[in-house]
Amino acid sequence: MNKRALIAMSGGVDSSVAAFLIKSEGFESMGVTMKLFANEDIGISREHSCCSLADVEDARSVACRLGIPYYVFNFSDGFESDVIKPFIASYEKGLTPNPCIECNRHLKFERLYNRAKVLGYDYVATGHYARIEKDSVSGRYLLKKAVDDAKDQSYVLYSMTQD
Repeated sequence: MNKRALIAMSGGVDSSVAAFLIKSEGFESMGVTMKLFANEDIGISREHSCCSLADVEDARSVACRLGIPYYVFNFSDGFESDVIKPFIASYEKGLTPNPCIECNRHLKFERLYNRAKVLGYDYVATGHYARIEKDSVSGRYLLKKAVDDAKDQSYVLYSMTQD
């Protein structure tokens, strides 16, 4: 049976290239974008943030060109509870929280991964730059910095589990 990959597509170059590479490797693929919030609800114009309507249309266009299905998953309820509220609480304590890290941890690497499993997909692919190595002694996967230090995004992936 063909391996299946759900591809988290932001509309940017990195996730678009990841979608191309995964599809080129012969995976049955599906592109998805996570809808996290309505920009107007948080006082930002539609055009000036990640996850904008233009980003969704860019991702949809790439998926169409690759011949893969594309969907938008509404995770806005989890965004408020798992990202916004903890961000505010941390900030009020004088900490410097990183909402993108928490969004990836709770929504992309947990909730999106669980949705992929329910839909019968074997993998979730993103456009993050890092390396993964399997330790032959322990059998565990090791997260390592990207070859190009200037593009390394391993810090975003640190919360991933062995699954």
